[in-house]
Amino acid sequence: MTLSEVVNLVTAATLLAGLLFGVVQLRQFRKVREREAALELLRSFQSPQTARALRRVFELPSGLSGEEIEDALADDMDLVYSLMTTWESVGILVFRGEASIDMVEDFFSGPVLVSWRRLEPLVHRTRETSGRDTISEWFQWLADRMAEREAAVPPRPAHIEHRDWRPGKN
Repeated sequence: MTLSEVVNLVTAATLLAGLLFGVVQLRQFRKVREREAALELLRSFQSPQTARALRRVFELPSGLSGEEIEDALADDMDLVYSLMTTWESVGILVFRGEASIDMVEDFFSGPVLVSWRRLEPLVHRTRETSGRDTISEWFQWLADRMAEREAAVPPRPAHIEHRDWRPGKN
């Protein structure tokens, strides 16, 4: 083997090693980004205001009109609008690939779906009165995706689905 061939072989090996290193780094970066997104989502929901808004929405009877929802929520409408804009933001993050739908589903599928079912008449009323069909569009999009996923694979509570879990067994 000539010196030129050895140099070419070393160069090719170096490039291949660099490429592999780059791929590994990208995967690690993606995992870090997903973990940071998960932690930020979790932090955004750990507030008394969010808990109160969710409680108020969950307490709403099904089948209310938009006007009846506003009357029932009265002074808590600001909290509920804040919750709706949070779901809207989560929907955008999922759509743009900044948060995985799997992670959001693990954290929030129940609250998103219940919130949408209870608040949908209010959203439609707000769209009509404002003349903007884009009001809560990403909240609706997210709820639709969650409903589609649950229709395909019914949800199983974590305490049942993962009852055999052991550390290091993900």
